Amino acid sequence: MSAVLVIEDDDRIRLSLVLALEDEGYAASGAPTAEEGLAAQRRQPADTVLVDLMLPGVDGFECIRQLRRSDDVPIVVISARDDTHDIVAALEAGADDYLVKPLAVKELTARLRALRRRARVALADEPPVLRFGDLEISPEAGEVRLHGEAVAVTRTEFQLLCELGEHPGRVLSRQQLLQRVWGYDGGDERLVDVHVGRLRQKIEDGSGAPKHLVTVRGLGYKLQR
Repeated sequence: MSAVLVIEDDDRIRLSLVLALEDEGYAASGAPTAEEGLAAQRRQPADTVLVDLMLPGVDGFECIRQLRRSDDVPIVVISARDDTHDIVAALEAGADDYLVKPLAVKELTARLRALRRRARVALADEPPVLRFGDLEISPEAGEVRLHGEAVAVTRTEFQLLCELGEHPGRVLSRQQLLQRVWGYDGGDERLVDVHVGRLRQKIEDGSGAPKHLVTVRGLGYKLQR
């Protein structure tokens, strides 16, 4: 049974989500603040965390950042705020996905199933090492190294790198990456763009001209040797 933690300050929404997830077979629990949610995750880690952005005290953005410092758990933002700035900021803070309130339970559970499928794929047998010059990706070990030094990436960033790495030099469109990495048939391409941007901060030299993770204008992205 997959465990889901819902960090949401609105008692009605939090309780309804917990009950709906339990009806779908999840072991769901809730927390009304970021502080309580972070403590609950340290005490008994959930498999997925849902985080509202408008939390009292420590807000959702900081909650995500604190989760990411020590945990690669999949994080899904749930928020009534749907403008581009908030969505991008939440993804850049470390979220894997987002949903806009009011939530449709079927869509939420579909996203959770996609996250679980991605976790299973990450455990499957893959080529031992994918090398792109000074960048090395080890699917079996779950490691990324640059100049021989370990690079800390999230689970979603790692799966995105692996998908591109398994097709060296081949351009994959944003929609292809949404389907292969996130498991979505269609969706918001900003998910891909933000995760690519975060990866570049970790695997490129910051010169402004990426040498590994390259944009092919109008087509998509490729990982080149």
